Amino acid sequence: MGLLALGINHKTASLDLREKVAFTPEAMTLALREAVREAGVRELAILSTCNRTEFYGVLPEQQGEALLAWLGRHHQISLSEISASIYQYEDEEAVRHMMRVAAGLDSMVLGEPQILGQMKTAYSQAADAGTLGPELERLFQTTFSAAKQVRTDTSIGANPVSVGFAAVMLARQIFADLRDSEALLVGAGETIELVGKHLYEQGVTKITVANRTLSRGLELAQQFGGRAITLEEIPEALVHADIVISSTASPLPILGKGMVERALKKRRHKPVFMVDIAVPRDIEPEVAELNDVYLYSVDDLQSVIEENMRSRQEAAVAAEDIVTSRATQFMSQRREQGAFSTVTAYRQQAEQLREQELQRALASLQKGADPAETLERLSRTLTNKFLHAPSVALKKAAADGEFEKLGWAAVLLGVTRDAALPPSRDQRREAVRNDSRDKRQHDDGDAA
Repeated sequence: MGLLALGINHKTASLDLREKVAFTPEAMTLALREAVREAGVRELAILSTCNRTEFYGVLPEQQGEALLAWLGRHHQISLSEISASIYQYEDEEAVRHMMRVAAGLDSMVLGEPQILGQMKTAYSQAADAGTLGPELERLFQTTFSAAKQVRTDTSIGANPVSVGFAAVMLARQIFADLRDSEALLVGAGETIELVGKHLYEQGVTKITVANRTLSRGLELAQQFGGRAITLEEIPEALVHADIVISSTASPLPILGKGMVERALKKRRHKPVFMVDIAVPRDIEPEVAELNDVYLYSVDDLQSVIEENMRSRQEAAVAAEDIVTSRATQFMSQRREQGAFSTVTAYRQQAEQLREQELQRALASLQKGADPAETLERLSRTLTNKFLHAPSVALKKAAADGEFEKLGWAAVLLGVTRDAALPPSRDQRREAVRNDSRDKRQHDDGDAA
């Protein structure tokens, strides 16, 4: 059984195609079970986000094609439509890809942290569906550990690279403690929603959302335990706002210099941090001329983002090294697991021989046999029985000219270099005599 990572993402497929192959959370359980049943997959998890749909599985060779065929049938898409966008990785490359995704190294925004949470959701969904077996369990846990190490040991997630996060991080530079601040968010789109989430995570609990449509503003404000107002109520809200972040689609400025100036007088010139993310601008540029106002535009934020992106790219080099190392380590441990059953069987066989000969020796001692002779016979018989099967196999390999097996046998049996040197004539004669005697003792022991 091999490991497989198969899917499409924002680099290989259009948004239209990504939407066609996406899975909703409600449909995930049935989809996982259906895929396992129809594609012959032993273990399976599906990661489905706006930017990617990926399958992580444990399956026989060539079953990747069956999984892909199932995907086409499930979403009623022809293979020709998706084949050019599909990528597929196997074994160590599959492990490495999965770790890169979890660490944000394969994201549209380098190092973004949301993907790790989405990966954990995929893990939970597979566990709930019963398609998460022991191998995927180990792989997911190792992947989570590798992603955590990337976050801990590198600065890939230390600097903001989104407009909303950059705005909040700039606010932290103005105010010693954001928890004491009040925020006014103008607009209710996706950008403002992210800004609100970042502010709330930083401890800002007094958040006001001003929007043209009050119902939408209220819906957004409830996520942060805040309140909603209309655009007409902004002048009064400005008096209490320490942080003002605006992002609307208005063709004209919403916050003028005069409005802000009047609010500052009522605030007794307590500083205000303002960020205008909108294009066209929501805040008149002249507002920057007022004392006690720190006004930043989207261009100011972009320079911060670009600098932080360079920092992340430098950190990504170290992150890639971590991922490569952890993927190699995982595959090494997986190969060791493949030998577990053989090692266990070998140890059980040796234990049976030991117990058998021990009981035989104890029986001899109870009958009054000489202890020294009994111990001698016990040690020799055990040695003969332990070495009999390997000796026969080694001789056959030599006779068949399979000298590579002899080399591996020396490594597996721990034979030293000196011991592996060609024997002398006297040693060969002694070996023949011992071999005959050992065979008799081995046969006698089995017959006893």
